[in-house]
Amino acid sequence: MNKSLLTALSGIGLFLAGCSLTPQFQQPETPVPTQWPTGPAYQAPRAQAVAASELQWREFFIDERLQKLIEAALQNNRDLRLAALNVERARAMYGIQRAELYPSVGVQGAGGKQRQSIDLIQPGTARTREQYSLDLGIAAWEIDFFGRIRSLSEQALEEYLATDEARRGAQIALVAEVARAYLTLAADRENLHLARSTLETQQAAYALVKKRFDVGVATELDLKRAQIPLDTGRGDVARYTQLVAQDRNALDLLAGAPVAQEWLPPDLSTVAPPREVAAGLSSESLLRRPDIMAAEHRLKGAYASIGAARAALFPRISLTTSIGTASNQLSGLFDAGRDTWVFMPQIVMPIFDARVWAALRVSKTDQAIILTQYEKTIQTAFREVADALAVQGTIDEQVAAQQSLTAALSDSYRLATQRYTKGIDSYLGVLDAQRAHFAAQQGLVSLRLAKLASQVRLYAVLGGGGE
Repeated sequence: MNKSLLTALSGIGLFLAGCSLTPQFQQPETPVPTQWPTGPAYQAPRAQAVAASELQWREFFIDERLQKLIEAALQNNRDLRLAALNVERARAMYGIQRAELYPSVGVQGAGGKQRQSIDLIQPGTARTREQYSLDLGIAAWEIDFFGRIRSLSEQALEEYLATDEARRGAQIALVAEVARAYLTLAADRENLHLARSTLETQQAAYALVKKRFDVGVATELDLKRAQIPLDTGRGDVARYTQLVAQDRNALDLLAGAPVAQEWLPPDLSTVAPPREVAAGLSSESLLRRPDIMAAEHRLKGAYASIGAARAALFPRISLTTSIGTASNQLSGLFDAGRDTWVFMPQIVMPIFDARVWAALRVSKTDQAIILTQYEKTIQTAFREVADALAVQGTIDEQVAAQQSLTAALSDSYRLATQRYTKGIDSYLGVLDAQRAHFAAQQGLVSLRLAKLASQVRLYAVLGGGGE
């Protein structure tokens, strides 16, 4: 009988929990254009490009060394590990909140002995009396008439889902950051090689001018001018040596462990470029980005919070029941057990509670704030993709122009050196040509790095690399 009563109470509570005062969620309109920007800075989608969401990171990054680095980072990076632990915590919090929908059943047992005076008992009766009890009870179970607990459970669920999307976003950021650091190291190593090669050329040039000065052909001014690029080159070698070391430190931190030497790129020319990706025809593809999906889950959670605040305006009914069985043992014999059942309902009527109304106003304001944040997240994502597309549309032309400039300055440097050797011009012309040529070579390395980095950036801002 008692078991049937418990089952009935549970069924009634769960049935009534279907009532909810949460407002119906409506998908907000995206506050950005439906189409990507067009114009001189943007190029038409290429036929061989695929959607970022269709490419796993192993398919996008085809460089084997980079793949190994990313795998190590996904296994060992502490930031990503913290994001995963936050997901587990949010899942546990959702489990705690959902458990409020069900009654909490507890069992408590007790026993004791009592020795009575011989003057108070009948002859032949044992002086020691033993008594045991077993209580089965439900402590303060709130029947969710108006969906308050269910709304709180929904809010906890949406927070868990948002946290999981944040973890996916953290993975995308980590994958992109590892690739960026890898490419930066390759570019700095190439710049270091360039600086060393240039320094050797400057040392040879200085030795030539010094020899001409010793025989009286060159002036002291020519000798001092030849020393300027030599000292500058020594400083460039030291600076790029420092940058390469710092790039290694950055990769070690991202990977969570020291990176093996064979995983490091010698220079940019040895890096296999990633595959080309397309943004798609519509900006609605942004809605699958983890940060936007996380913002949407938090917005749904805000709706559930309003439902909980509304339900708090209505009566709350809690039940406390207890089923007990007691037995006595006298002279080694047990008396028949005695069952007792106690039913204690508690009703809270919020006739007028300013705090409850204030909580409702806070929930509605929070919903408006989170909606604005959701819209701002979409706008930021749209700009990030548009910027990446602008780089993609112009970077090839910049690289081609820089290559042509570098070749022209190389010829200019060669001709200026020949004119100085023949005594036609001063060393000032050689110095200017050499400085311009070295700067053009550095600029070309930077643009080649920017091209590869822009491909990684576009893949990441389109939501690629999350799984």
